[in-house]
This record gives sequence, C-alpha cells and structure tokens, in this order.
Amino acid sequence: MSAARLLLCAALLAGCATQNTAPPGAQVPAERLQQTVVTGQTTKAQLLAAFGPTKNVRFDSGFEAWVYQSPAGDGRFAEFVVLIDPAGVVAKTRKRAPAPAP
Repeated sequence: MSAARLLLCAALLAGCATQNTAPPGAQVPAERLQQTVVTGQTTKAQLLAAFGPTKNVRFDSGFEAWVYQSPAGDGRFAEFVVLIDPAGVVAKTRKRAPAPAP
C-alpha cells in the first residue's frame, strides 16, 4: 500500500473516531433566551423565527419540549428547556446551570 493511501486511510479513521462534544440543541446566549421567551405569550413560530430549529420532543398530549443550550465557558453549557402547549404557546420554561468543570 502506498504511503498516500495509508495516510488517507488513517485520516478517514481518525475522522470517524473524533467525538463531537457539542451538546444537543441550538446554541443561544442565555440573556437572549431570557429576554425573548415569555411564558404565556411567546409562540412556537416566534421561537423558530428567533432561534431556528432545535432539538425537541413531541408528546402524545400535544405538548412539545424544546431544548436550547447556552455556552457557559470551558466547553460547558447551560440548558434552557421550553414547554410548548398544544396551541403553540410557551407554557413553562426551565433553566439548568452547567455541570461543574472537571
């Protein structure tokens, strides 16, 4: 096997082994989330327009949970979860602080 092919194979294998450390969900600064998302007022359409699509879970009841991540430094992220009611309006939010740095 030529050195070029061997190098190409090694590069491809290294790419497969690289782990993505980015968390699930769109990354949005915490301040922007807090200023934009208002319980009982903000709609699903407004969330999409402001932040774009993000990781979400749709329940049989018609409710949806959308997860946003806010960079907190040192590769850590805070979590902001939005519960959307069946009518498409924010029903509740929850913030979770980032995990402590290792």
